Amino acid sequence: MRVVKELVQEEVRISIFSWNNKYIIKFELGPMEQTFKLSETEVLEELDLEIFLTGEFFNKVKNRFDEMGKTFRSQLENL
Repeated sequence: MRVVKELVQEEVRISIFSWNNKYIIKFELGPMEQTFKLSETEVLEELDLEIFLTGEFFNKVKNRFDEMGKTFRSQLENL
């Protein structure tokens, strides 16, 4: 597995890997993570992966983390 890029953006750790003819884009926030996989054939060059780090896609990732966090905290309260 090759690390293409790693960064932290708005408290979200983002790692992009190349592995087995796929790009793996992993977003992490606290105890939660979201992972997306896409074929290398869908991307002309690695710089095109930047589109997943901005705009509506990234906003939806952050919103999903909010929902995941609420669900997780609610479940912890029920222990």
